[in-house]
Amino acid sequence: MNFVLFSIFLIIYILTLISNVLIMMIVKMNTGLHTPMYVFIASLSLLENCYVTVTTPNMLSIFLVKCKTISFGGCMTQLYVFFSLGISECILLTVMAGDRYLAICNPLRYSSLITRRTCLHLVILSFLGGFLASVLTVTFVAILPYCGSNSINYFFCDYPALVTLACTESSTRKRMFFTLPWYVVLTCCLLIMASYICIIFTIKASKSYQTKAFSTCLSHLTVVLIFYGSVIFIYVRPKANYDLNKDKVISVVYSVVTPLLNPMIYSLRNKEFQKAVVNFVLGK
Repeated sequence: MNFVLFSIFLIIYILTLISNVLIMMIVKMNTGLHTPMYVFIASLSLLENCYVTVTTPNMLSIFLVKCKTISFGGCMTQLYVFFSLGISECILLTVMAGDRYLAICNPLRYSSLITRRTCLHLVILSFLGGFLASVLTVTFVAILPYCGSNSINYFFCDYPALVTLACTESSTRKRMFFTLPWYVVLTCCLLIMASYICIIFTIKASKSYQTKAFSTCLSHLTVVLIFYGSVIFIYVRPKANYDLNKDKVISVVYSVVTPLLNPMIYSLRNKEFQKAVVNFVLGK
C-alpha cells in the first residue's frame, strides 16, 4: 500500500512541476503573452511549484522509510515556509483579481496603471508579504509548551496537527493563531469579493463584453474558490467539527492536488494560451 501511495504522489508531484514549468516557459518565450495577466499566471505557477515542494518530498520519504521522523527545527521550518507560501498565494490571487477589475471596469487607464514594472513589484510584494506575515504565528506555535506524545497524526507539519500536542488552553491557541496572517487572509478574501462584485455589475451593463470577460475571470475565480474552500475547511471551522483523519485527506488536496489543478484550469479555459501551448509543442 505504501508503494502505491508513493507512486501516486510521485506522479502527481512530477506532473505538477512539469505543467507549472511549462506555463512559465510558454509565457517567457511567447511575446504575445507578455501581458500583466499572464505574468501573474506565470508567477502563480512558480509559487505553486515552491508550495508543493515544501511538503511532497517529505511525504514521499514517509511512504518508503521505517523511521518517519522530523526534527523540531525542521518541522517549524516546514510550517513557516508552507504558511508563508500559502499567504503569498492569497495576496497574489488578490492582485490578480485587482488586475481583472482594472482591465474590465477601468480599461482606459489599465495600461498606464498596470505596467510591466508594476507587475514585478506586485509579485515581489506578494512573496515578501507572505513571508513577513507568517513570522508571528509560527513563532507562537514554536514556543507553545508541548507535552506527552510527539507523534504528529498528519502528512506534514501543519497547524491543526501541531496544536493538538500543545499543553495550553484552546482559547489561547485560537488567539495565537488568528493573528496577523489571518487578518491578511480575511482582507484578501474581502478584496477579491469586492473586485468580482464590481466586475459582475460592469459585465451586466455591457452584453457584448460578457463572453470575453467571463472567460478571463472564470479560471481565476475557480482557483480562488478551490484555494479558499480548502483553507476555510481546515482552519476556520467550529472546534466540534475538527477531525484530523478527515483533515489529512483535505490537506493533500490543497497542498498536493491543487498545485496540479491550477495550470490545467488556466490552460483549459484560455484559447489564447491553448494556441501558445500548441505552437510551443510544434516548435513554431
